[in-house]
Amino acid sequence: MTFTKLNLIDPLLSELEKLGYVTPTPIQVQSIPHLLDGKDIFGCAQTGTGKTAAFALPILQMLEAKKDHTAKHITKALVLAPTRELAQQISANFSAYGKKLSFTHATIFGGVSQNAQIKDLRKGVDILIATPGRLLDLMQQGFIKLNTIEYFVLDEADRMLDMGFINDVKKIIAKIPAKRQTMFFSATAAPEIMKLANSLLKDPVRVSVTPVSSTASLVTQSVYYVKKENKRFLLNHVLKGNAIEHALVFTRTKRGADKVAKDLKSKGINAEAIHGNKSQSTRERVLKGFKNKHIRVLVATDIASRGIDVDKLSHVINYEIPEQAETYVHRIGRTGRAGSTGIALSFCSQDEMSYLKDIHKLIKKNIQVIEAHPFAS
Repeated sequence: MTFTKLNLIDPLLSELEKLGYVTPTPIQVQSIPHLLDGKDIFGCAQTGTGKTAAFALPILQMLEAKKDHTAKHITKALVLAPTRELAQQISANFSAYGKKLSFTHATIFGGVSQNAQIKDLRKGVDILIATPGRLLDLMQQGFIKLNTIEYFVLDEADRMLDMGFINDVKKIIAKIPAKRQTMFFSATAAPEIMKLANSLLKDPVRVSVTPVSSTASLVTQSVYYVKKENKRFLLNHVLKGNAIEHALVFTRTKRGADKVAKDLKSKGINAEAIHGNKSQSTRERVLKGFKNKHIRVLVATDIASRGIDVDKLSHVINYEIPEQAETYVHRIGRTGRAGSTGIALSFCSQDEMSYLKDIHKLIKKNIQVIEAHPFAS
């Protein structure tokens, strides 16, 4: 199966070819034809499955089919994303795919001055990509009206719930025309997600890829049993030498991320932390440094990690085991992408054993234990 079989228009196909995309991913194969038919979609898909192209390509094609060359730019499509990193990533994808089409888009998120965003809006935009808080803010100030929206995407709905955005999302949806095409994506199909989906979607097509329990088959998983107070020594031990060139380390809290990064720096390891309390410019600088490998270790919280899409990332390290087993699957899915192998290491202390047990239950196997290390407990 190639992209040419998906009935996409030439301006999109030629850009996909330039980007080196030949074979669509399963979520793209399942979604694109239905979306081009005007159907609503419930997509159960994790980050890294190619879901942005699954909605961006049809939206660009449908906008092109209806384009009025005499009219000014009117906002016809709205994409809601939980984090600014993800919003920026989606925006970059729309730019890349739609290079030969003349649509404008704006990316709206908090943590930066709103002036540049208002300037973009005043010029007129066809596609709006936004995080809920700032979008609602600009709506309340009268800078944005959503009464012309025809295509609405709610991306990473599960993360929206986790981050407490659901009331903001509902307020935004109340301002969008009922007559619209809705695309709803979530990594999980938890009861509250399904409740929200059912309230938004009309006769949707359900598409699902990589169920959350199936961890990336190319990722080798291991666990170290270690006392909580020895985790920082174990991390330093694991990172010693050059065997691990590039690693994403997960902590449960912002404070924890800062502490781990500071400790690694004191040991001469080039590390930075990324989380919601960091300024937008800092997050962008750190992310850029990590992607181009100037930063060896990025320490992140789960929320900040959404939107971190790094090619050929070799290692993910769970410094702390997540409370939700699904979160573990998302974390380790950051490596072993696009056919390359990856390694996931987890540090488990006594108080985290029940979380590990839940992970084993979800992934339907026990993770291999590494017993030979100086801090074994």
